[in-house]
Amino acid sequence: MQRNNDIENIVSEYTPRLLGYIRSQIGCREDAEDILQDVFYQLARVSCDGSAGIERISSWLYRVTRNSVLNFWRKKREIPLETEDEVCEDIATNLFSSSQDSPDTIYLRRLVWQELDAALADLPPEQSEVFCMTVFDGIPVKEISKATGIPVATLLSRKHYAVKFLRKRFHELYDALISQN
Repeated sequence: MQRNNDIENIVSEYTPRLLGYIRSQIGCREDAEDILQDVFYQLARVSCDGSAGIERISSWLYRVTRNSVLNFWRKKREIPLETEDEVCEDIATNLFSSSQDSPDTIYLRRLVWQELDAALADLPPEQSEVFCMTVFDGIPVKEISKATGIPVATLLSRKHYAVKFLRKRFHELYDALISQN
């Protein structure tokens, strides 16, 4: 029971300082509080493990806090690959779908194909190839990696840059179509 009191005292003592530090790095109070809660969760977990304990609590807390802030920004910066895959699937579905063959849909599909061809031609070949193989041919990245000897991470990075470029390009097309109305 002594450990619980120790943790409560540490939480009371360090909350204002750690929260101030996190807020200076993050800005959003809710995110800062989430990070602080995670830091204290890690403290409780380490304390309950029955390990030798933490010699310098202040140093340990600030190190864990700094790492948690860095992880927060790393996660914010990353675009989940599932989202990219969903976007790719939506593009492919709309381009290959023939369920709505009105003249407007046919014209729009033709316009999208032309823009996609032009955009893919503007990409570096390695980005265009991995995008086409995964989206249009449905080949898993791991299979492409095995066949080419290119690491999976490199292929995913190339696909990420291709999707990012195509999103921008299609956003410009969308804006152009909307502004004509």
